[in-house]
Amino acid sequence: MVAWREGTREDPKPCREQDRGKFEVTQRDGRARLGRLHTEHGVLETPALLPVVNPNIRTIEPRVMWDKYGIGALITNSYIIWKHDDLKIQAQKNGVHSLLDFPGVIMTDSGTFQSYMYGDVEVGVEEIVNFQQSIGVDIATMLDVFSRPDMTEKEVEDAVNETANRAKASVKASGETMLNGPIQGGVFRKLRQLSAQLMAKHEFSVHPIGGIVPVMEQQRYKDYAKIMMAALPHLPPNRPVHMFGCGHPMLFPMSIALGADLFDSAAYALFARDGRLLTPWGTERIDDLVDWPILMPCVATLSPADVRAMPALEKERCLAHYNLEVTLAELARCKQAVRDGKIWQLAEQRSHQHPALREAFLWLSTRPAISGNYRRDLFYTDRDAAKDIEGDRGMWEDSWDWVVWNQQTPRTGGVQWSGDDTFVRPHIQKARRAIHTRWTARQSTACAFIFHGIRGPFRDRLLDQFIWLQHHAPSVQTLMLTPLGIIPVALEDVNPFAHVNAPEWVLDHRPNDLWIKRELERLGMGEMPYSCVNAKGDGIKARMEQALERLNLSTEQLHQPIQNEDRKAADNVLNLHQAIEKMMVMLNMDRLSAESIAEGASYIINRQGRVKNVLDSNGEHMLSPRLRDGGLSLTNIGAAHMFSQRKEALPKTIPVPELNGTSGNGPAVVIVESDAEPFVRQGRNVFHGFITACDRWIHPGDPCLIVNQKGILLGHGISQCNADEIRSFSKGIAVKTRGGILEKE
Repeated sequence: MVAWREGTREDPKPCREQDRGKFEVTQRDGRARLGRLHTEHGVLETPALLPVVNPNIRTIEPRVMWDKYGIGALITNSYIIWKHDDLKIQAQKNGVHSLLDFPGVIMTDSGTFQSYMYGDVEVGVEEIVNFQQSIGVDIATMLDVFSRPDMTEKEVEDAVNETANRAKASVKASGETMLNGPIQGGVFRKLRQLSAQLMAKHEFSVHPIGGIVPVMEQQRYKDYAKIMMAALPHLPPNRPVHMFGCGHPMLFPMSIALGADLFDSAAYALFARDGRLLTPWGTERIDDLVDWPILMPCVATLSPADVRAMPALEKERCLAHYNLEVTLAELARCKQAVRDGKIWQLAEQRSHQHPALREAFLWLSTRPAISGNYRRDLFYTDRDAAKDIEGDRGMWEDSWDWVVWNQQTPRTGGVQWSGDDTFVRPHIQKARRAIHTRWTARQSTACAFIFHGIRGPFRDRLLDQFIWLQHHAPSVQTLMLTPLGIIPVALEDVNPFAHVNAPEWVLDHRPNDLWIKRELERLGMGEMPYSCVNAKGDGIKARMEQALERLNLSTEQLHQPIQNEDRKAADNVLNLHQAIEKMMVMLNMDRLSAESIAEGASYIINRQGRVKNVLDSNGEHMLSPRLRDGGLSLTNIGAAHMFSQRKEALPKTIPVPELNGTSGNGPAVVIVESDAEPFVRQGRNVFHGFITACDRWIHPGDPCLIVNQKGILLGHGISQCNADEIRSFSKGIAVKTRGGILEKE
């Protein structure tokens, strides 16, 4: 192991001149994202922590932050530098990077927080921006008007409007310096939305969410979540979101899951001064400790007693290092959770560690499940809590849709069951909504047969039963009851429904008839008779016989073997249904279009008896069911079939995104500039800035078709963004191309 030494980390290289100020997303998990912010002092990887450094009180030296901890950016206060002549002269002569001895990205605050703490500041709106520019900061901040939670709605509205009125002059004064455009609005939803809309009109580089420090100090985390949900959907997605003053690791998972990119705080130093330690579940006082709550490198050879015995200043610095290391560790944990597709699960786990945070999480996740069409009856036995949530009914649905429809599904990896929280994870909600809004039963369906009690994938255990029902009772729609809801049997291997790691009692539990009827209603089968069968253990034929009798269906052939030819024919029909219904759900096809494409299809079967490839009526490979997540992979032939079934005119603009996922027919289309055409045909990715139009229902992780401006299909791929992001971003990958169609000679 190489020991840390000062000066061992190279100074950053400036970004490319044409990229300065640009932000790109490199990976995402719903609204959570990993990104790169391009600046004069390096490319900052986000999410990132910007430790607050007081130029007069350096508890941890900025150079140590750079060399030892790999911190790429920090924030300091330009108003403090401006007020102290010695600091001001040095900063204007040598630059703020020299003043702080920090080679990375430096952001400065404007004095707004000082006005909140101590009263009015003595500097002008343009003056403070000009000063920040003069000392060479990477990201300056305009002088906004702080809105406190105790202010009246009229006072907050005045603060929002005054901040917006200052925006134009501030942007002009900043010149080429990147500028923060803070979002105010207190705890008033409409004012937060208004502030976001007004500030989004100006050429800011970053949008801090301001006025949240007093909310966090009072542990009003539900209000904190409401502030984020009110503002973020109305901000340009190509600008990072900075949670001003939020540096407690406990809030990182939820904040990142909702779209936060940057954090700053002096908490690492302020808490150390008070003898307190930061942890992902709250704070601990060192006076009460015998052992460390988390063992960090800076105290690996020390006990809490050893630190308590240190001189005051040495103790403060040791605890500041501890707090900074804990904070950075939690941020790294969040970033890995985004890569793994588990950021919401991490936020869910952290929510159980503090009651105020749990309240915020339940408001976020359970409230829309109650007020929308996705209620589960197990939620909220506490009537007062339910009443509080019902009070928000309908008000926040667009904000929740903004979270849900930007999830990727299906995704790889099993679902770890953790009670009813599991049911309302956004990617599971999207998977349910995709089925409920896109799937329709066959016209010949007369009744429903629902198996339950076992784990997925279900075909491996129930193939004989599926074949029997298909052969002897083709008018029956076979369904599977999973811990996450009822799904058609054609989707029996689709993640997340078939990959739930849950205790046996969860699988054995059969919800009441009211909930089953609601699930059937969501599938468009609310009026159909149904019967349930426990598929676990021996005696399944006897239970099937009882279920068939309840539906007034014949049971005469149940115990008779099916001839081999009939078995093959029934299995082939099941494969056909799978191809059709997966096209409906995964590729947004209506049933008639999917049936037209699948007519005359044949199949290549793997050694496990599952469909490996779907061939069209000409014997050409068009689809491949994916074993890892139950999704579908397109080929160029399949993409051409999808494109041929399109009923709508091709888009001419980049529209407002579709939040309910129900519009259009078929995979979304993106239309690219002529400069991109030869690269797409060769299978290259589509980059932001080269798309001229797209369908409104395009979402991250969904298959899409790539078309040129003449309306000719060029290829297909997987979208990395929604329509709003296509309109806003100018850097990064918009579509990961999976196949390009070469021009015919």
